Amino acid sequence: MQGQDGRIIGLIGTGHFLSHFYMLCLAPLFITWRAEFDVSYAMLGLSLALMSGTTAALQTPVGFWVDKYGARGFLVGGTLLMALSVSAMSFATEYWMILALAVLSGVGNSVIHPADYAILAGSIRKEFLGRAFALHSFTGNLGFAVAPPVIALLLPVMGWRGALLLVGLLGIPVVLGILWQSAVLRDQSKPPKDAKRMGGRELLLNKPILLFFAFFMLSAMAGSGIQSFVITVLGKLWGTPVALASTVLTGYMVGATSGILVGGWIADKTKRNLFNMVLVLTFCSMAFILMLGLLPMPPVLLPVVGLLAGLTMGTSRTPRDVMLKDACPPGEIGKVFGFVSSSLPLGAAVTPVPMGLLIDFGLPWLVLPVVACLLGLSLLCAGSARESAAVARARPVAAE
Repeated sequence: MQGQDGRIIGLIGTGHFLSHFYMLCLAPLFITWRAEFDVSYAMLGLSLALMSGTTAALQTPVGFWVDKYGARGFLVGGTLLMALSVSAMSFATEYWMILALAVLSGVGNSVIHPADYAILAGSIRKEFLGRAFALHSFTGNLGFAVAPPVIALLLPVMGWRGALLLVGLLGIPVVLGILWQSAVLRDQSKPPKDAKRMGGRELLLNKPILLFFAFFMLSAMAGSGIQSFVITVLGKLWGTPVALASTVLTGYMVGATSGILVGGWIADKTKRNLFNMVLVLTFCSMAFILMLGLLPMPPVLLPVVGLLAGLTMGTSRTPRDVMLKDACPPGEIGKVFGFVSSSLPLGAAVTPVPMGLLIDFGLPWLVLPVVACLLGLSLLCAGSARESAAVARARPVAAE
C-alpha cells in the first residue's frame, strides 16, 4: 500500500466506521429510554427503522447528485450531519425529538456509500482497488461491532446524554481531517463530453444493474436469515445449547468480517476471474450452511463450520463489489452504488418474518436450506448480470 492510498483509505474508512457506529449506538439505550420517555419498545424500534429507512431511501438520489456535483462536499456534509444529529440527541426532552434527529442522521448516512465508492474509484490505484473496497467494508463492520460495547461502557460512567454527546462529537475531528486532506480525495473520472450516455433512470432500470440489485439483495437476505435464526434453528434441530449455538453465530460473523479482507486480496489478484471466484466461494458457503442444517455433528465442529460458512461468504463480497464497479459506466458510480446498496437493508428487512414463520409452523429444518437456495439464486443473478454487462459494453463497439 502506498502512502497516499493509505491516507485515502484512512479518511474514507473512518467515515464509514462512524456511519455504521451511529447506526447501532442507539439500541443499547432502549431500556434507559423506555424509562426516561415512557414509550413502548415498538416506538423505540422506530428510531432505528427511521434511520435505516431514510438511509436506504435517499442513497439513490444522493448518488445522482454525487455524480453531477462531485463526492467530497457530500461526504463532508453527510458526516457532519450524522455527528451533529447524534450529539443533539443528548439534549432531547421529548421522544419525538429523538425520532426527528434519527431521520436527520439517516439523511447524513445516505451520503456515505455513493460518495465513498466514487472517491475510491477515482483516487485509488487500480491494482489496489479490491483491497481498498475490502478495507472500506471492514471498517463499516467494525463500527457495527464496536458500537454496542462502547455505549454500554460509557452509559454507567456518564449517562446516556453524555455518551451520545461524546460519540457524536467524535465525528467533528473526522470531518476536519477530511477537509484537511481533501486534496488527495479525487472524484471518479468523467466520461468524454461526446460520449453517448444513458439517462439516469434508464441506467438504473437497465438489465445488468437490476440483476446486480437482485444479486446484492438475495445475498443480504441469506445473511439476515443466518444472523436472525441460526441459534434458534440449531436448538430446535439438534438440541444445541444457546451458549454453543451463539458461538456458531459468533464464528460466522468473525469469518464473514475476516473474509472481506481476504476477498480484497483475491479481487486484486484475479481480476479476470472474479465471477468464478464468487461462484466457488458461494458454493462452499452453501455447503457449510447445509451441513449445519442437515447433518448432525459433534458439538466441537459446529463453531468451526459456522466460521467456514462466514469466511467463504465474506470472501465473496469484495469481488462482488468490484464486479459492480466494473459494470458502471464512467461517471455513474455514485448513482449505481447508491441504488444497488439500497438493496442491502431491504434484503435484511425482508427475511426475518418469513423465516420466523417457518419455525412457527414447525419447519425449522427448512430455514438453512432456504438460506442456501437464496445464495444459489444470487449466483444466477450474478452470472446473468455479468453476461448482460458484457453485452452492453460490446454493443457500442459493434455499432461502430
